[in-house]
Amino acid sequence: MIRATTAIILDKRVQKKDGTYSVKLRITHQRQQKYYPLNISLTEEDWEKIQLKNARGVYKEHQVYFNGIEKKAVDAIKELPLFTFQSFEKKFSQEDRRGEDVFSLFDDYIKSLSLENRHGNAAIYSTSSNSIRNFLNDQRRKKLNFEDITPQWLAEYEKWFVGNGNSMTSAGIYLRSLRTILNIAIERGLLPRDLYPFGKRKYQIPAGRKVKKSLTLTEIKQIVDYVPVTEAEERWRDLWMFCYLCNGANIKDVCKLKYKNVTKTSLTFIRSKTERSTKQDLKPIVVMLLPQIKKIINKWGVEAAGPETYVFGIITTEDSTIRQFKKIQQANKTLNKYMKRIGEELGIDIKLTTYAARHSFATTLKRAGAPTAFISESLGHQNEKTTDSYLGSFENSVKETYQKMLLDFEKTG
Repeated sequence: MIRATTAIILDKRVQKKDGTYSVKLRITHQRQQKYYPLNISLTEEDWEKIQLKNARGVYKEHQVYFNGIEKKAVDAIKELPLFTFQSFEKKFSQEDRRGEDVFSLFDDYIKSLSLENRHGNAAIYSTSSNSIRNFLNDQRRKKLNFEDITPQWLAEYEKWFVGNGNSMTSAGIYLRSLRTILNIAIERGLLPRDLYPFGKRKYQIPAGRKVKKSLTLTEIKQIVDYVPVTEAEERWRDLWMFCYLCNGANIKDVCKLKYKNVTKTSLTFIRSKTERSTKQDLKPIVVMLLPQIKKIINKWGVEAAGPETYVFGIITTEDSTIRQFKKIQQANKTLNKYMKRIGEELGIDIKLTTYAARHSFATTLKRAGAPTAFISESLGHQNEKTTDSYLGSFENSVKETYQKMLLDFEKTG
């Protein structure tokens, strides 16, 4: 009997726009081949490191995971009296379904995100999963099957979540995570498509109200003129200003900025939020090197050992990806802590996060008369509709100036 053969391969037939390729399970039988995606994408360099016998860290985790998938495929093939691709797919799917519920699929997806070094997304899905577990605990239930999630169940979860003092915005984030898990379940044949609970005339995920978080120029000047109490407070105030001046960069962008990205006249970076996107052409953000930006780099930047050195030394090239992720998380918390103190001292009502810095950058330019197209490009947006959500309301004095123009005819006599 001619058995089918298995292999885990990096499918180089199609390269994604972020430079990675899909990892797939390849089954070969009588010179015919079929490929089954594993929902993981890697660069050629990462793939080669995974193949090493002495692979370590995240590469070893990949290796173990892929070996487990291939073993499962081999076992499924051995149990088939006669191999066909259809019978294999059914058997392999059954192997996947054993003990499969919402949380096991959550765990699998979180693991795949971690293997792709997408630790931020993995953390969101982990928090979402824990929230849903807490909801079940309140209901004195442990297991959650895919069929259990109905429009009514989703409405009850939303009511429970918000009723416990959480925001509608957070509810939306967690429910979008759950929606992704159910879409994966449908792809794997674990949930009939007609039982999908989201959509029109079913359950619609709440959209959190977008509160404008932009500061006025007067408030920005207060932050610039503020006299820090400690050196640490001064450093984080300056890094917040760096975010504001550098097109509203977030703290991850600042942490990952390398000396190779900085020239005598400008600095460039790809927004971390979009660097893995395959749906659009990624354009680098270009920031002109204002004297104030140069001053912050000269003041707080570490010595450049080479072009790959991270400018502010918050993370290093020796750090693993998970170590970098944790350091960036801590940097964000530390920045928010110091800026909260500064905001309270100055009597500024808006929370001085990097999110506020980003909105303030956009709105300040708009108030100065910059066209939305320019602001959109500066923020790295692909369309102006996205940019519009960043533009906060104008001060009352500006509104009054424009409204007075409605009566300018009185000056014409």
